[in-house]
Amino acid sequence: MDIQELADRLELSALVDQISILADKKDFSSQVQQFTEDAITEMTVDGKIIMQLQGRQAMAEAFKEFNRNFEVAFHLNGQHTVFIKNEDAEGTLYSQITTISIENGVKIKSTIGAIYHDKYIRVNGKWLLCERKGDFVWQDKRALS
Repeated sequence: MDIQELADRLELSALVDQISILADKKDFSSQVQQFTEDAITEMTVDGKIIMQLQGRQAMAEAFKEFNRNFEVAFHLNGQHTVFIKNEDAEGTLYSQITTISIENGVKIKSTIGAIYHDKYIRVNGKWLLCERKGDFVWQDKRALS
């Protein structure tokens, strides 16, 4: 592994972490700047597509709407593998997402196990996400005492 590949791996890891941090802060306008202008995102639950979006504006609006009922969101990123070929890369990211919301006056904690299958492209020397397919594999939902 050469120095450039190490630098690319670090930058790609920082990119996915920054996307998660901005989601937790509910800073969706900054979050979508980490994606290409025409990026595609798709989320599935139990093998069914729950969200398909293209472009930064559509993503910012949908992310805001999807997260509006969460008082707190917290992403914890784990394994992240990447395969880099010149100006393109593909990666898989495991993430545990915890949200707190209020349902019928009760605080609800949801924990989700997600696997993201990403495609990245280097634009003007900076890595951006151009396609993200997220699979919400499992969810634990319970009332907080």
